[in-house]
Amino acid sequence: MPHDIDVALVAPRYLAGPGDPAWVTVALHRACRWSTAEDPLVPRVILTSPDQLAQLRTTPDPDPNEPWWTLRHAHHGDQRAWSVTFGARAPAEIIAAVTDALTDPATPTTSWGDPYEPLRAAGWHAPRHHDGHTSPEGMSSPDGLARVDRISHQGARTASWVVETSLHHQPAQWRAYLDGDTPPHLVTALFAALADETPLVREPHRVPHLAHTHGRTSSGRVSAETLAFALERRVTSLA
Repeated sequence: MPHDIDVALVAPRYLAGPGDPAWVTVALHRACRWSTAEDPLVPRVILTSPDQLAQLRTTPDPDPNEPWWTLRHAHHGDQRAWSVTFGARAPAEIIAAVTDALTDPATPTTSWGDPYEPLRAAGWHAPRHHDGHTSPEGMSSPDGLARVDRISHQGARTASWVVETSLHHQPAQWRAYLDGDTPPHLVTALFAALADETPLVREPHRVPHLAHTHGRTSSGRVSAETLAFALERRVTSLA
């Protein structure tokens, strides 16, 4: 008999915790035909795009302080090689926004405007320094728990992006890094996912402490069938 399951609805989504990695990996493999490395002796996920230009890797042992997801794309035509990394606690749905934009042939890759626009529309603002002046190179969430910074490196041709979720200068809950050659439409897709106010569904016992204390967490019930087939519907939709 069908039955309902207790879930937690977590907002803002950057506090929701990692969720199910299959939301990214299974979708790439089954819907987008990314191949897997067939080596049972290698305890990591390696997915490669059909054109062999892009690769997604996860390391065997997630370290909260180090990148766990690494998405790389080789030099191709006018596009320089680029890479994006995410920490182990980054929500899978936010990572999926980047991989979905990368693999969707209908997504335009040129004529993108200000990547900060989705954040501004959601109430994000330029962070203030200790001297009271705002930083034009960054954006901070309304609750101050997430921020985006544009960082210029000496000698580098382009500036990179850093996304971080943390509480009052404590160690980051998770961090993402996008090098300066990351296509603008992928940067915008990531920022739009950060700004999305739709709560994420999590198992109640896997909601991070920071979400309980500083986020908005509510209880809900969904049918077991809805949960069981959510990934299948996602794969079908992407395919």
